[in-house]
Amino acid sequence: MDVRESGTLRTTIDGLPELVGRTFGPSSWFRVTQDDVDAYAQVSRDHNPIHVDPEAAARSPFGRTVAHGYLTLSLVVPLMAEVFEVTDMGTGMNYGLDRLRFPAPVPVGSTIRLRGEVLGTVPLAAGQQVTVRVTFEVEGSAKPACVADLLLRYYA
Repeated sequence: MDVRESGTLRTTIDGLPELVGRTFGPSSWFRVTQDDVDAYAQVSRDHNPIHVDPEAAARSPFGRTVAHGYLTLSLVVPLMAEVFEVTDMGTGMNYGLDRLRFPAPVPVGSTIRLRGEVLGTVPLAAGQQVTVRVTFEVEGSAKPACVADLLLRYYA
């Protein structure tokens, strides 16, 4: 059984199949700063000037620095935790993802949030695998920044 509070979808492992077709979110807005982008560049070793050099990025098609696509995707963990919860989970893990796309950039200084939809489930020996489509919205943009189908595994 699921309960919604402020856009949050809560369920048990056994309740996951009942959620197919259900949506959740949105999460709170998250402002992406140049400090966030610079820190991600250090960890990922992706120092492309469109991310870390405001002067060079000003001459790019984006007109300013933009976040790495994978930085945006990495925010799935904190933002999804706000709006989707498996209450009896002992262990949860990423199994993979399908159909990852970055339709629009995330300009530094903009705010993003996440919405999701449960697409399907597969029973496992001691849990469930769930496919969730996540969409990252950029405030003021008609196009999403990132869309991906996450494969998540939940065990009691």
